[in-house]
Amino acid sequence: MNQTKNEKYILLLVSLACVGVVLESYLLGWEFWVPPLILVGGLTLWAMQLLDRPNYALRKYFFMLFAVLTVFFHGVHGTSFFDVSIVSILAMVAFSMLGQAGMIHLFYAEFYIVLAIQFVLAFKEKSVVFDSLNTSRIILHIVIETLIYFTCLRIIANRRELSDAVEENDEKLEAVDADMEDFLSNISHELRTPVNVVNGMSSLLIKRSVGYEAEAIKNAGIRLAYQIEDIQDYTECKRQKIMLEEEEYISTSLINDVVTCFRLIDNNKSLELVVDLDPHVPLMMKGDIKKMHKIFRHLLENAEKFTKHGGIFVRMFSEPTDYGVNLCIEMTDTGIGMDLRAIHSISEGMYQADKKRNRNSGGIGLGLFIVYGFVHRMGGFVKIESEKKSGTTVRVTIPQKVTDPKPCLSLSGSFEGDILFHVRPDKYKVPRVRDFYRVMASNLASGIRVPLYPAESVKAIERLQDKLDVTYIFMGQEEYEENSEYFDELSKGDIVVAVSAAADFSPNPGSKVLVMPKPLYAYPVIKILNEGRNAGCVESYNNGERPVFPGVKALIVDDEPMNLVVASGLFKDYQMEIDTADSGRDAIIKYRAGDYDVVFMDHMMPEMDGVEAMKEIRKAARETGRDIIVIVLTANVVSGAREMFMREGFDGFVAKPIHRGDFERVMLKLLPDSQKGGEQA
Repeated sequence: MNQTKNEKYILLLVSLACVGVVLESYLLGWEFWVPPLILVGGLTLWAMQLLDRPNYALRKYFFMLFAVLTVFFHGVHGTSFFDVSIVSILAMVAFSMLGQAGMIHLFYAEFYIVLAIQFVLAFKEKSVVFDSLNTSRIILHIVIETLIYFTCLRIIANRRELSDAVEENDEKLEAVDADMEDFLSNISHELRTPVNVVNGMSSLLIKRSVGYEAEAIKNAGIRLAYQIEDIQDYTECKRQKIMLEEEEYISTSLINDVVTCFRLIDNNKSLELVVDLDPHVPLMMKGDIKKMHKIFRHLLENAEKFTKHGGIFVRMFSEPTDYGVNLCIEMTDTGIGMDLRAIHSISEGMYQADKKRNRNSGGIGLGLFIVYGFVHRMGGFVKIESEKKSGTTVRVTIPQKVTDPKPCLSLSGSFEGDILFHVRPDKYKVPRVRDFYRVMASNLASGIRVPLYPAESVKAIERLQDKLDVTYIFMGQEEYEENSEYFDELSKGDIVVAVSAAADFSPNPGSKVLVMPKPLYAYPVIKILNEGRNAGCVESYNNGERPVFPGVKALIVDDEPMNLVVASGLFKDYQMEIDTADSGRDAIIKYRAGDYDVVFMDHMMPEMDGVEAMKEIRKAARETGRDIIVIVLTANVVSGAREMFMREGFDGFVAKPIHRGDFERVMLKLLPDSQKGGEQA
């Protein structure tokens, strides 16, 4: 940008000087054929600049040559005796901006050449009287010319020193960045490895039903793992070193993640979560699904943290574009809100609403800044609307590619009848929560094009039954408990009754009422509308089922014994045959002697790291004519780590602590169909 500005500024000065020379030439009767050449030359220089041809390195020498010739033409006329130094100084000052000392030398030498020609003309034509006044003026011009000459050289030298210093500083910053990358990678490994052990061992203890203490340990480990990730993500956002990892994903998995995350939160404030998923959101999209999950988690945790009463309303919808869709996410809460100053400071990072030592809210104040960083890196934007004591709405819009444009939720062709939505108007202490449910129900009904009618009481239900063909009634737990016998009786007839209730709720014995565990969202509603009483489990999008990989022989490589115990215990749940190795060299020996389908390789190990061991195993596979899948199992999860491992030759990437969903996605993607079993509950 500075280069372009300097070039245009020099061209402007040269153009003005040329106009002056042309005018002086016509007024004083100089050679008539030169001014047209000067004008053509000036226009040519501007054309070069506008067309950016030839390159800048050559253009600046064309500028200099044109200026030298123009200065010479002006200086060789006798009437210019006392103007020579002024024109030469203007040329030196202007071209010093290009930072070329050689050009300054040339203009300085040209000054003395032209001055010598002027002396010859003056003596020959006797046009100048060399008295004491004129002699002193000539000496003054020479002194000023010389001082300007050395000043220009000094400016160029200082600028070059500054440029060298900036370049050296940039190199140091790059070295610091590289050191920071290594530090983050090492700290990630050193912190996440023990967290992986804590989470894994607590999961094994939970399976043995040792008590609630193991569940508390696991939850603490998950919280610690999230905070480690947050620190890494915050650092990468601050340094603007975020790398995206695009892959295909099912849009409903994002909402399922929100629901699961909310269920893990200790909801002692009895907050309501209402999720409004537009059925027209494309089924399959392509983007950085991991960062999308984190965006949802931070928005949800932030909303829950600062909401004491009422609830949280989540909306997800899409807007078609030329490149796919803009995926829109809105998170609205009934919490404490914030003022304009707080909203502005969020984008600067490290904002916390309550910084007192005895503060009521938890967290380390990084969530919304990370959201800003991720969304902007993905080409989207964030908008926050809030007022003190009136809640907050965070709107996130992210461009996403579409790989399957089918609607994420749809009704089967067999649906018929009318739907009632039974909610008491006085049920919620915070009226906005009632509005959340109404908006969600209305949007869902219009999205799938079904008739929906509100019914605030049993009498309203009976009245609507007389007028409509009511086939489904949806309600909350309180509404059911208030008139349970009535709804139990309805459920035994032709009407399907569904209740959104807490996890510990169960209908009366003999009742055919279907239960939708809170929080309520679109998937269980659609499942009930499509399958009626045959809907069965409607808890989550994946119905709680997991894939299995029976007979798959896996070798787990890790220098940490407890990591081997954790990974082995987890992978055995998938009916895999497990073997372990405690080093890269041991893994190579075992692979040559055994027959494995997949190798899970740790990265940072002594003597031989995971990358080197992976390459040796691939070499052994080629020598023996076998196929092998090698998946890196690492605590190095800094931004860009996945791409780095893929470039090195790994087939897949699973981070520690091991997340079942990530592990299953990688296995389903890499294993051939013959090695994929069914599903287990």
